Amino acid sequence: MAVLRMRRVSICALKKDQKPILEALQRQGMVEITNLDSQDSVFQKEDLGESRSQADRNAGLGLQALEVLATYAPAKTSMLDTFVGRQALTTQEFQSKEGQIQQSEEIARRLTELSRFIAEGKGELVKLTSQTDALSPWMALDLPMNFPGTRSTAAFIGSFGEELTLEGIYSKVAQAAPELEAVHADLISVSKDQTCVFFLVPKKDSSRMEEALRSIGFIRPSNLSSATPKEQAEALHQKMIGVEDSIQKAVDEITALSSHKADLEFLVDYYRLKEERYENAGRMLQSKRTFLLSGYIPERDAPALEKALTSRFDLSIEFAEPSEEEDVPVAIHNNKFAAPLEGVLESYSLPSKGEIDPTSMMSIFYYALFGLMLSDFGYGAILALGTGFLLLKYKNMDDSWRKNLTMFFYCGISTSFWGIVFSSYFGDVVTVVSRTFFGQEIVIPPAWFTPLDDPMRLMVFCMAVGVIHLFTGLGIQLYQHLKAGRYYDAFAKVIVWYMLVGGLIIYGLSTDLLLGILQVNFRVPASIGTIFAWIALVGAIGIVLTGGDSKNPAVRFAQGLYELYNVTGYLSDILSYSRLLALGLATGVIGSVVNQMGSMGGGGPLGAILFIVVFLFGHTLNFGIEVLGAYVHCNRLQYVEFFGKFYEGGGRKFQPFAAHTKYYKFEEDIHHE
Repeated sequence: MAVLRMRRVSICALKKDQKPILEALQRQGMVEITNLDSQDSVFQKEDLGESRSQADRNAGLGLQALEVLATYAPAKTSMLDTFVGRQALTTQEFQSKEGQIQQSEEIARRLTELSRFIAEGKGELVKLTSQTDALSPWMALDLPMNFPGTRSTAAFIGSFGEELTLEGIYSKVAQAAPELEAVHADLISVSKDQTCVFFLVPKKDSSRMEEALRSIGFIRPSNLSSATPKEQAEALHQKMIGVEDSIQKAVDEITALSSHKADLEFLVDYYRLKEERYENAGRMLQSKRTFLLSGYIPERDAPALEKALTSRFDLSIEFAEPSEEEDVPVAIHNNKFAAPLEGVLESYSLPSKGEIDPTSMMSIFYYALFGLMLSDFGYGAILALGTGFLLLKYKNMDDSWRKNLTMFFYCGISTSFWGIVFSSYFGDVVTVVSRTFFGQEIVIPPAWFTPLDDPMRLMVFCMAVGVIHLFTGLGIQLYQHLKAGRYYDAFAKVIVWYMLVGGLIIYGLSTDLLLGILQVNFRVPASIGTIFAWIALVGAIGIVLTGGDSKNPAVRFAQGLYELYNVTGYLSDILSYSRLLALGLATGVIGSVVNQMGSMGGGGPLGAILFIVVFLFGHTLNFGIEVLGAYVHCNRLQYVEFFGKFYEGGGRKFQPFAAHTKYYKFEEDIHHE
């Protein structure tokens, strides 16, 4: 339960050292720099908006170039590459790459230019294809599209927007211009939506023919070329070949430049670091020769920061206790067993001021409850071995992935433990396989009992675990009240509830009614049950008397009665732990059903093949569903039942000024330019 104590740090240094000091702070990642307000004409904030924007644009240029490479020259990857983590750079490697930044920018610009050229080329291909398609109805025409006719004739080349026969065309022309006699028409092509026609008339009739054709919907082609349609199509085809060749050359150049992918990734990280430095520099106050910065640092890191800065720079550094009015960020630190669950806590909320970090206590219950809900040795072994392999193989993986995998590793160990306790090994696979394929049934006995044979015992056990979980939450609330000196709250909000709920439970275990419902042999002596009944009564009276906050006695009494009604909430919370029973039984039942289905083929070779197929498919599906269910419901039990007894949250996460990079990790001694 470690909420790190925060100190406010203030630094005053020479302006000439501003850049290296910021670089040192960024490398160490210890300080969250806060905004300082200008209070006089000497110290002012520097406007670094344009510098930040330029750094952002340069980083964006690198990302665009990487997207181009991913599109036209994708690298071979596997699902496991996610766990590889960021590459670490030494000082020499960083400085070497830093000297190539300008070259990397030029490569990035060239890649974006090539991408733009390819996009334009593909657009040109679409245009040329459309023009070629427009010529296809005219391919039977041996004359240019702009053919005017001969010395004594006039030609009209065009189309009607419908399907027509030659007779229909002559009929339309005759109706529009009955005085025309020497009209010659040839069908070039006919489709459902278009009829292409070539007309030839005496030159003296050209005007009347044009008017007649216009009146019946004759449309001239838009492309009146002096080349024949075939010649135009061939020219377009050659042009398309040229465009495709240009596109391929651009793709080949992109492929050749893919060897600079690492340089482009460094380019992105380099400018992201710069952008963050500009952002934090904009929060400081600066005079002509000095600058001031202020922020928060965990108290444990203060001596290391002071030593690192004072050994290299002439500056003044002070540490102070934050005031009560300050919005102090929250950072938590836990041991290796509990640290993997910090993300689970963070998903809910970080501790607020004065609250403890519940991660250590939560971790004990979390791993135990997850294992109890999955409770199969085989599933737990897969979970533990799979995550353990990844943790050992990929030692450089990012911290967030490492914490998540470590959490599921411990959950897998817990699951295997409960599988041994309840004798669940991929359901009852040992029994089914031995009976079906070897003719002799082997049953692995449970370390405790088999839930399918005695589900009520598991129900009682789950509810008992729930009571312990809830009472632990109340105990943490009691600790927080006592630590803060709120003794009245400790009595009114915790002790009386311990008396009421605990007294009722002990009293119930001395009665035949509850023992009959729970089907347990354990009985509390009646004399002890009577004592705890009186304790519960005292607790109830205490809740009524302390539960209200009104100055009016009647209203205060009514508020106390309403607070007493909340005892039903405890009953509801305890019953919520029946989900442990439901999910635990579901894992075993579904696993057993899968095994039975697989054994339906008998004990021969075909039966063995059927069993393997059904086993792999069924248990893979069951494993995925049950792991997801255990994770979701385990979180719910922490967030609703456990945290509901003591935890408010609402703390603001500590966000230090650090090297937040995507592709590379930078060693502590790297010097940033």
